Amino acid sequence: MPAAIAIIAALPREIAALVRGVAPDPGLVREGVWLYRVDGGVVVAAGMGADRAAIAVAAAWAAGDVGLLVSAGLAGSCGAEARVGSVIEAGVVVDARTGERFGAEGVVLATTETIASVGEKARLREVYGASIVDMESAAVARLAEAHGLRFRAIKGVSDAHDFELSSMARFAGERGTFRTWAFALHTAARPWTWGKAVTLGRGSARALVGLDKALRAVLGEDVR
Repeated sequence: MPAAIAIIAALPREIAALVRGVAPDPGLVREGVWLYRVDGGVVVAAGMGADRAAIAVAAAWAAGDVGLLVSAGLAGSCGAEARVGSVIEAGVVVDARTGERFGAEGVVLATTETIASVGEKARLREVYGASIVDMESAAVARLAEAHGLRFRAIKGVSDAHDFELSSMARFAGERGTFRTWAFALHTAARPWTWGKAVTLGRGSARALVGLDKALRAVLGEDVR
């Protein structure tokens, strides 16, 4: 059955609820790609960043015909209007590295190469009018445009515009993974970071609940 909708995420935990009870393609897991075939399409997580997003899109195409690419997952807030725990669909995606824009109007999502600091969030807000920031959407939007496919970016907001946990970026691993256990051990040894880590965890959990609901609605659409 052709895959009409391809949902592209970064980390498996971002789509865990959506694919609960479904086994990923075992061959692809060895390559750091979690591809799940679900009713309505495929769901793929292949890691953080543009290169891994492109790998996820390629895996989705190999699984069947795609009419809609959806960049999904968690994003950071760049402004007070993007509340933690909310789910936001961007109308404009900006590649912060090149300034390239996809989409004409609506909420602006900026894509960066690394996890954005508070200072970077403020810059993205000032330069691009960004409400949220991630690391993958621009790559997915670019591929959708190049292949004449529909594109949507749907994100759950995990952290506030003034939130920063400075140690986060160092735990990006190979193939775009996030080294959760290493981060947990690092945080456990630094009690002054516990409050922020708990805040981030709670915000992410709330965002993922809403994101799951939104993505299930997308999978129920007919895009043929």
